Amino acid sequence: MNIYLVDEAATLKLGRQIAQVCPIQQFTIHLEGELGAGKTTLSRGLIQAFGHQGKVKSPTYTLLERYDLTNKTIFHFDLYRISDPEELEFLGLDDYVEHNSLCLIEWAKQGASYLADPDLIISLSYQDNARNAEFQPLSSAAKMLCADLKN
Repeated sequence: MNIYLVDEAATLKLGRQIAQVCPIQQFTIHLEGELGAGKTTLSRGLIQAFGHQGKVKSPTYTLLERYDLTNKTIFHFDLYRISDPEELEFLGLDDYVEHNSLCLIEWAKQGASYLADPDLIISLSYQDNARNAEFQPLSSAAKMLCADLKN
């Protein structure tokens, strides 16, 4: 499934739409794309749709931002600066996968050999002066999410 994103507002809206159909149980999304492709913008729309009132910043330097919200805990990772997947063991990534959490992982390929398979991969790419979001569902929950987004 592909969704054309004409601008930043469309990327934020897509994040909100994903939040509306996101499963209750633990769910992991890998966000792929070049620098500036919209990974953090999509995450911002999603996190704010779950009720976060403050800023949503890229966790490039902190590696992780945690959002404890009413209905869900969201862990937003950015692995851009990871040079060896074994570094993730020191981060304790396994401890963040909780029953009711949503994990958003930017630059997941940096930790590929350490990370479990995600439920959904969203690849953001440049298309003319806009962006394209390509969805690759890997779990039954992700397939349902994609079907709900189409409707």
